[in-house]
Amino acid sequence: MTGHTVEITMGGKAVKVPALDVNGQTFVVTGKWMKIAAIHDEDWIEEAHEDLESCISALKKHNANSLRADIFTVTQRLPDTTRRYPYHVEWESVAAIRLSSYEEWWTNRISADARKDIRRSAKRGVVVKVTDFDDDLVKGIVEIYNESPIRQGKAFWHYQKDFDTVKREKSTYLERSTFIGAYCNDELIGFMKIVSVGSVAAMMQILTKISHYDKRPSNALIAKAVEHCATAGMSWLTYGKYRDRNKGTSSLARFKHRMGFEEVRVPKFYVPLTIKGWTCLALGLHRDLVTMLPEWLIDLLYSVRTAWGRWRIRARRSSDSGREG
Repeated sequence: MTGHTVEITMGGKAVKVPALDVNGQTFVVTGKWMKIAAIHDEDWIEEAHEDLESCISALKKHNANSLRADIFTVTQRLPDTTRRYPYHVEWESVAAIRLSSYEEWWTNRISADARKDIRRSAKRGVVVKVTDFDDDLVKGIVEIYNESPIRQGKAFWHYQKDFDTVKREKSTYLERSTFIGAYCNDELIGFMKIVSVGSVAAMMQILTKISHYDKRPSNALIAKAVEHCATAGMSWLTYGKYRDRNKGTSSLARFKHRMGFEEVRVPKFYVPLTIKGWTCLALGLHRDLVTMLPEWLIDLLYSVRTAWGRWRIRARRSSDSGREG
């Protein structure tokens, strides 16, 4: 059992956080006034930690030295959705497609509008295929990242990252990763990275060029992902959260629904490690403040932020045009 630091990404930036190795698994601690311990890269590692009690004992023991965690969190993963532990639980909303075949998904799962958009993508010249992770793909991803400093109404984390940084960040879990590219006239206009976690194909990232939105590359990428993963014998395809209280009822949530994703709820456990942790759990202070707001207010704030971001893009373009003139 050794303590050290691990580099993770928070808010689009690489930061080093305290970490602890227990029985071959790494735990990291994040947070300022309340510190949360969790399994490092919990969503992407294949080995689920079965001996939870030994983890909790180790974290409490190490708290006396340098770790200083108030609460430990752990989430069960698909397909295990039945609560297995007696600790405080809250249910995570996962966007998932249960896979059987591409034909079944096409016929029964997606909306008529989604089928229309997938056909439209092909008619407008978009070619979607599984692609190698090489320098050409990384260059294409860099171009997508640098298309706009603002996405979904807020500053885009990946804007102006250099080639080496993007290549390093996209190199994680390569032995279990699949990259899918959407091309138009040999130009990469969208990509997806999928990581296989047991029987689950988990989408780590999907991103497309704003300038090619009319070609519906996102729809085409998901269609290809379903086809590829179903053929490979995967049981599930996941796409982050289905309901994200921090974002309200967003256009992304509606898009996921149209593309056949459904809400699957999995238990997330919160284990207090200190008196402060017990108190925060009892008062509900372990949650983000945004999640305590009514959903209608979150929707309103999200819409205002999106409108503000679009105005900033238009203002930036007008300013650039003025300088060129």
